This record gives sequence, C-alpha cells and structure tokens, in this order.
Amino acid sequence: MSILVTGGVGYIGSHTVVELLNRDEDIIIVDNLVNSKPEAINRIKKITGKDFKFYEVDILDEKKLENVFKENNIESVIHFAGLKAVGESVEKPLEYYQNNVAGTLTLLKIMIKYNCKKIVFSSSATVYGDPGTPKYIEELGRGKTTNPYGTTKSMIEQILEDLYISDNSWNIAILRYFNPVGAHESGLIGEEPQGIPNNLMPFIMKVANKELDHLNVFGNDYEGTKDGTGARDYLHVVDLAIGHIKALEKLDKEKNGVFVYNLGTGTAYTVLEIVEAFKKVNNVDVPYKIAPRRNGDLAIYYADPTKAEKELGWVAKRGIEEMCRDSWNFVISNMRG
Repeated sequence: MSILVTGGVGYIGSHTVVELLNRDEDIIIVDNLVNSKPEAINRIKKITGKDFKFYEVDILDEKKLENVFKENNIESVIHFAGLKAVGESVEKPLEYYQNNVAGTLTLLKIMIKYNCKKIVFSSSATVYGDPGTPKYIEELGRGKTTNPYGTTKSMIEQILEDLYISDNSWNIAILRYFNPVGAHESGLIGEEPQGIPNNLMPFIMKVANKELDHLNVFGNDYEGTKDGTGARDYLHVVDLAIGHIKALEKLDKEKNGVFVYNLGTGTAYTVLEIVEAFKKVNNVDVPYKIAPRRNGDLAIYYADPTKAEKELGWVAKRGIEEMCRDSWNFVISNMRG
C-alpha cells in the first residue's frame, strides 16, 4: 500500500517525502512542477538513498490523475498541491480557486472512485482571518479570510468536513500551519520561491547574498510586539514535515473522523528578531529600511500547539537559530553548485 503525496516536489512536500522515506514508507509523488524544480527529485533520493515513483501530473487533469490511482494501490494521500502566494492570489483569484479548489475536488472524486478515504490536508493559519486575539486555537474556527489564497484553504476545509458528514468512513486530518522556514540540514532541499518572494526568510536570504540591496521592514509601530515590528510564529520545515507523519499515524489508529491541528511553535518572533538571529548565526549582514505598514498585516499572531502535542505527540523542536542557519546553508550550498 502506498502514500500519494501531491505537490511532493515543493518546499514542504519534499521535506515531508524525506521523512516518509526515512521511515521506509512506499511513496508516490504527483507534481506539475509549477512551484518546484525537478532536480529536487534526485536530491530527495540522494538524501534518503531511497527510490519512489514520480508522475508529472497536474491534479486538474482528471484522466492522468486517475491513471496514477489505476497503476498503484494507494491507501492514503497527503495533499500539498496548490498555488500558495498570498499577494498573487489577490491579483489572480480565479487561478487560485480553479487550481486549489477545483484541483482538490478532482482529487477527492478519484479517491472516492478508488475507495481511498484517508487524507492529510495542508491548510493554513490564514483560515482564522483576524479573530481578534493573537493566540490562535483550533476552537476559534474559520474566520473571515483576508485574501483568496486563505479563502481557498477555508473552502477546502469546509468541503472535507461536508464530505465526512456525507460519508463518515472518511479519515481526515487538517493541518493549519503557521510560517515554515529553514531547510534540510544537508543543504540539498529548501525553499526556492519562483519570482519575487512572498515571505520574510527568502527576502532576507536575497539581501544576504546581495541579490537585493536591502530588506523592507513594513512598519515598526505595531503595539504589543517587542520592537514594534510585526511578529509571527515561525517553525522549521523539518518539524512541520514530521507533523504530517504524526497526523498520518493518527489516522492509521483512528477508524474515522475529521481532526484539525495547529502546527506552530507557540512563540512569535518579530521581523527584527529574525534579522538579528540570521546575522548572528550566519555572520552575514542584512541591511534593512523601515517602510510603511502594508494593508491587512496583523501586529502579532502565533499558534497554540497544545492539541497537536496532546493528540499527535508532536512538538516543534528546532529553534530560530536552526531555522536561520539551515536556510542560509541551503542558499550557499546551491551557490556552490
């Protein structure tokens, strides 16, 4: 029996595949390579010394995706595939709804046809919207999302819940994660955003390697943060990957249900704390300028990861220095070829 990983060549997907292979799981990857690079496939094999099946397939292509199920005995799915840039989603909402929501519907339809009813879904803290409290607990539920990307995640969560109501033989884990950073300690896989980065750490690295001359820090007058800059819950991508393994283990033990978990550290770091940690750990300068606040940015938010610890036995173990060190190690390893 195999585990299908959609979007398994991407940033979080590739790290999760490594953890699965390290546990001797039988893996099949489906990825259209829009947000990823094919060399990551060989790098995963190099890290793990294991082989796996790879299909260059878009989850919107029902015929090709069904062929994957026809050719393999798939028991469960970890679903990462989707467009993921918040800013781009505002500019291209229809692409996001088509790719993320319609793609998931296609996947679920085929899963039903092949009686595969176990799925771990890659969701996001963006589904909370602005709940009016910096500490996000699962019981807050989904709020009014602030961008189409977040709305697609919220809609898919609703679809999965409705699916379970219609057929309670499904076993579903929804993982709402916060801000993944870092890279595999080997330096072989990490975050390689296509085009202009959307997140803080890739911007820091582009300044550190002199692709950009400075980092824009959007706002330094937020109340409730240590230095006035926005504060977020950052977690190491390897910890996040392990969270998916723990969720799958949970589903293997349960007969059925819908289980929702935050994956985060429970600590909010400000932009300047991240910058200073990066400079200290890597001994590299990161010039920055204070810029006006961006519309929609919250002052501070972080996960309450208590439920994941209690029910999954999952705790984020890697701190901010490891996140910064491993991020830079991936960049310099790739600069050296």
